[in-house]
Amino acid sequence: MTIATTDKVAPAVAGMPTLGEATRVWARIGLLSFGGPAGQIALMHKELVEERRWIGEQRFLHALNYCMLLPGPEAQQLAIYIGWLMHRTLGGLIAGLLFILPGALVMLGLSTLYVLYRQVPLIDGLFFGVKAAVLAVVIEAGMRISRRALKNRAMAGIAIAAFIAIYLVRLPFPLIITVAGLIGWLGHRWRPDSFGGNGHGKTGGPDMMGLVDLMFERGEMAHVRPSRGRAFRTLAIWLPLWLGPVGVLWLLTGADSVWTQIGSFFSAMAVVTFGGAYAVLAYVAQAAVETYGWLAAGEMVDGLGLAETTPGPLILVLQFTGFLAGFRAPGSLPPILAGGMGALLTLWVTFAPCFLWIFLGAPYVEALRGNRGLSAVLSAITAAVVGVIANLALWFGLHVLFREIRRVELLGLAPDLPVLASLDWRAAVLAVAAMIAMLRFKVGMIPTLAACAAAGLLLSRLPA
Repeated sequence: MTIATTDKVAPAVAGMPTLGEATRVWARIGLLSFGGPAGQIALMHKELVEERRWIGEQRFLHALNYCMLLPGPEAQQLAIYIGWLMHRTLGGLIAGLLFILPGALVMLGLSTLYVLYRQVPLIDGLFFGVKAAVLAVVIEAGMRISRRALKNRAMAGIAIAAFIAIYLVRLPFPLIITVAGLIGWLGHRWRPDSFGGNGHGKTGGPDMMGLVDLMFERGEMAHVRPSRGRAFRTLAIWLPLWLGPVGVLWLLTGADSVWTQIGSFFSAMAVVTFGGAYAVLAYVAQAAVETYGWLAAGEMVDGLGLAETTPGPLILVLQFTGFLAGFRAPGSLPPILAGGMGALLTLWVTFAPCFLWIFLGAPYVEALRGNRGLSAVLSAITAAVVGVIANLALWFGLHVLFREIRRVELLGLAPDLPVLASLDWRAAVLAVAAMIAMLRFKVGMIPTLAACAAAGLLLSRLPA
């Protein structure tokens, strides 16, 4: 993603915005944050740097680089970071919550409608087309990230190895990311020419001064100074807030309950979701479908299609997964209520850590500036993410285009392969059309989704 810079220093108007003024802007950003992280970050840059000059160009990019080092949705973490800079912890809470609440509410409503009316022919036909468009969206995202990440043979090799590891060997996603980071760290020490980083941590270009920058110059930003006591207090507050509900559910419902499974699984995902939603979705989808049986593979694709059409981070697709998990195993609760509780629990354990990462680490961000070792680690992780996204595209493609998939055991490997006779020509036509529209004619994601949904409604009436 590229943020445009200005050729001259722009003067900042006097006076930090009030918390109320900032809240209204964060609400606007939350309601308009469509288009994935690139579009969301560009929207924040336009609102906060270009139009209001609340934060300077260089400081915005430096904060973004730090958020890219973290697991979880970088756009939401960037909102928390800037909100914290301007109005301390309360500002960070407001910015982060308003960034996800509009999309979370929409996603909850769409999840409810999905389980109630999924079998209606009209809705089924719409989702038939959406699935094909989602496949094109994932492929386009993988190509966009690969152009940025695969700058040399070493990075391309890491991407290929990551794809083989997750598709053929079926190694867990957290292990792949950990090994990639270790390779980046070792590569920086032994082959710095190949592992020098892809620009992470660099914020070149002239600065556009903002109100926050002026406050720094005046020495009026005491709350951003690192403090061991503040770090311990942050951990003492946010770790129990994040993991406490999971522990309570484990004690009340047992280790095998769906609530404990949701809380434990998505808490683990919150720690390893480097590279954004596309990177982790294949692993989440396979675990949710094959290990836990919360939903079917086609339903996971439907959930991603819903998430693409809502504001907020794409990782809200996990909320859809949690909703279906609770809905399918409600126990003594009404299914819709259980689904809502599953969605709420998933939201909590997915996004609560984002506040912890920022409130704990942001005061130390200046120490990360220009750290080439960390840049090399992030570059290697980003390269591995390309391979993981390729696996996601393949996984989605198999389940969208073919009605039957078989796992083949061969020489200790276990790839999923399609039954060629089960190819659905209707889905193939829609997927090819969506890819041509997005990759060749640069049609936007929302228009492509809408067109494929309409076409799917017509083609679904034809025999496969």
